[in-house]
This record gives sequence, C-alpha cells and structure tokens, in this order.
Amino acid sequence: MVLAIQAPAKLNRFLAVLGRRADGFHELELVTTVLEGVADLTDTLEGEAAAELSLTISGSTGGGLVADESNLVIKAWRLLEEAAKRPLPAALRLEKRIPHGAGLGGGSSDAAAALRLGNRLFGLGLDEHDLLRKAAHLGSDVPLFLLGGTVLGLGRGERVFPLRPVPLEPILLVHPGLHVGTPSVYRALQDVGYPFPEALASQPAGTVPPWRNDLTGAALWVCPPLAEVRDALRDTGGEPLLCGSGSCWAARYASVQARDAAATRVSGHPGWGVWRV
Repeated sequence: MVLAIQAPAKLNRFLAVLGRRADGFHELELVTTVLEGVADLTDTLEGEAAAELSLTISGSTGGGLVADESNLVIKAWRLLEEAAKRPLPAALRLEKRIPHGAGLGGGSSDAAAALRLGNRLFGLGLDEHDLLRKAAHLGSDVPLFLLGGTVLGLGRGERVFPLRPVPLEPILLVHPGLHVGTPSVYRALQDVGYPFPEALASQPAGTVPPWRNDLTGAALWVCPPLAEVRDALRDTGGEPLLCGSGSCWAARYASVQARDAAATRVSGHPGWGVWRV
C-alpha cells in the first residue's frame, strides 16, 4: 500500500526577534500561515513498506539535495523508529516543488510529512502531542506544519498554538534563485542590531497581524542582491516582506487584479520564480 502526504510551504506574516537567549538561540514570536492548496509550492512524500529504508528525491527543486542521514525526512523517520523500538523499512519518494533556502519551510514541511506518513503507514498510534514533541526535536518550524492553518509560534518558534483563520490578502511570492543560510542571518543580527525589540500587542481574534520581519536587515546585510526583488515589488505597488530569513519575498496587494498585474511585470525576470497565492 502506497501512502502520500502533501507538504505545503509556509508564510511568516509576522516575525519578531526579541533577543538572544542564553542557549545561543533567539527568542522569537511568529504568526505563520501554512499555504495549503498552492500546488506549485507543495512537496509530496510517498511511502510504502519495503525490505529496507530508502529515500529518493525528484522534482523541479530537488537538485542538489541529498538523501542521506542529514536529510530531515530521514531524521524524522529515525525518531519514529526510536518510538517504535524497531526498524520501519520503507521506500520513500519525495517530489520537491518548494525552493530550497527560500524561507518557505520546505525541509521542515517534508519532516512533518514524514512523521505523519510513518505513523500511518506502520500504525504506530502516536497522537498529535507525541508528534509535536518529536517535531520540536527536528527544527523550530516543523511543529507548525503539523497544526496547519494560521499558527502562533513562541520560543525558538517550536512552541505552537493554533489561531483562528486569518485570511491572506492577494499575495505574490517571488524567489530570485538565491540561497540564504539561516545561521548566517542570525549571526548578522549582532552587526545590524534588533530593529523592533518588542512583542506583538494583543490582537482581537481574527485580526490580520502586522506585516513585519525583524530578520530583513540582517538578510540584506548577508545577501545584498535580495534588495533587487524588494525594489521590483515596490515598483509594482506591492508591500514586500522577506519570507523568514530569505531569499523569497512576499508582497501583498489591495486587489487580485493588482497582484496579477504585478505578476505579469516581474515574471519576465530571468531566474525568478513567481507564484500567486
């Protein structure tokens, strides 16, 4: 029996960096929406029982990714094997559509999909709390993909709480084909400083969160060419926001028509990926 799990991208609509912690990580507050239903920004993980564990990677953005023990899918699978106290041999196939190093959470989403897939494929009976604990061991973004929808993230981002659905404005996502390393961006915070060292004020349920990313200055410090995308989106009348630590940008528009006109203008740029949300 072959099972398939969809692994969508995510959009950080609010990202506050509140300071550096004693353990070296940064204290964050995030409001993130999982982009369910955007087919061109959704990976697919398939699996079936086999004689041994294997992972093959394909898809338009799968180039350069390795299928060894460093891959988050395999790391997630090993945690399931620890819980089951036995091997879970399976043939896994990952089709990649989310660009790597874009700030859209592709690897984290794949890891969450692996936890769900292995739990179902082998009937492990792990509940949501069990899976969330394991997800937090894999990375700060992994738990939010288990919840889906719009999520509040605290701590390193791994403490997640579901929020009432907050509709997205018409959004255009543009990826310039650059890779920005998340650790390098956080290190650069020491050079550029913390622009808004304050948390999100209390919001009425269902309120659209502020359009803010405290990592923007550090990411531009690390990778100055990111500014070209930001400026191009501003020229179309959009309000750009860096996705996570980059390198993808999201821009929101007042109407679908304005968003679509902007997509037409920027789609001709060589090497840029463009998606309408």
